[in-house]
Amino acid sequence: MIVTTAQLYKVAYGKFAVGAYNINNMEQLLGLFGGNVQSRAPFIIQLSKGARKYADKRMLEAMIRTAEQIFPEAIFAVHLDHGDEETCYDCIDSGFYSSVMIDASHEGFDENVAITKRVVDRAHTKGISVEAELGMLGGVEEDIKVDEKHACLTNPVEAVEFIKQTGCDSLAAAIGTSHGAYKFKGQQSLHFEVIEQIRDNVKAGGLPPVPIVMHGSSSVPISEVERINAAGGKLDPSARGVNEEEYLPAAKLGVTKVNIDTDGRLVWTRVHREYFRDHPAEFDFRPPGKIFVQEYANFIAHKNEKLGSAGQLDAVRASVAS
Repeated sequence: MIVTTAQLYKVAYGKFAVGAYNINNMEQLLGLFGGNVQSRAPFIIQLSKGARKYADKRMLEAMIRTAEQIFPEAIFAVHLDHGDEETCYDCIDSGFYSSVMIDASHEGFDENVAITKRVVDRAHTKGISVEAELGMLGGVEEDIKVDEKHACLTNPVEAVEFIKQTGCDSLAAAIGTSHGAYKFKGQQSLHFEVIEQIRDNVKAGGLPPVPIVMHGSSSVPISEVERINAAGGKLDPSARGVNEEEYLPAAKLGVTKVNIDTDGRLVWTRVHREYFRDHPAEFDFRPPGKIFVQEYANFIAHKNEKLGSAGQLDAVRASVAS
C-alpha cells in the first residue's frame, strides 16, 4: 500500500527512522519488498533522476505497482531523490509520488529558498510533501559531486529561517555524512549537536516538529569491500561510512528518514563478482540475480533493525487507518 511520506513521519518522528532505499531494477525491487515484509517495516522507495533515465520512469512505476500486488502487506511511500525543479514538477504532475526532494543546496541561501518555495507551492496543491536541502554533503552521487573542501554543515539558525520561508515538510541536513562509497578515512561520527540544535531551534521558533533527513548514510561495511576486492575489485579498503549504531540515537533526536544507496550497490557487486569468479563458465545472469534478491532482502532487514523501523508495520497501519 502506497501512503504519503507524511503518514510515515507521523508515526516515526522521535521514535525510529524510516529507511529510504534507492532502486534501479527489478532485482532490487524484489529484494527491497521482501526484506521489508520480512522485517515488518514501513519504507520509502527512492527514485533518483538517474534511475528514471536508466530504467525509464514508466517502467519503474509499473514495477512498483506490480510489487505492491505481489506484496500486499507492504506499506511504503514513493519519493523523488535529489530532484531539480523540472523533475520535481514532472513527478508532482504524475500523481504517482508521495513526496519529492528539491535539491537547490548548491545555490545561495536566497535562491535556494526561492526555488524550494516554488516547488512547495506546487506540490502542496496536490497533497505532496517536499524535502529540501540546506548545507552541502561531500562526495559523489550520480551527477552530483561536491568536493570535501566545499562541503559544509547545516547552520541551525539558518535552518529555521529556511523552513519558515519555504514551508518545506522535511529538511535534508548536512550533519557529517557523505555521498558515495569513498566517504571517510578512519572513524567518523555524526554531529549530534547540530541535529539537536536544529530540533530545538525549530521548537523555539514556534514551528511544529520538522523531520530531519540524513543523506549519504551507507556504512560501507569493510567485509563487503574486502569480499569485492577478493573477487577482483579495486575498492579503497580504507573507506568508511556512517556507524550503524548511530542511526537510532539520531532518530530519537528527530532524524526521521535515512537514505541508503551505496551499501546496496556493494551487495550487488559482491554477489555478482563472487558468483562469476566461482562459476567462470556461466553466462546466465539469472542465478546470481536470484542470489542477490535474497542477499539484498537480508541486507534491508538488517538495516531496518538498526533504524528501529523493524516491527513497526502494525503501528503504521493503525495510524493510516485512523
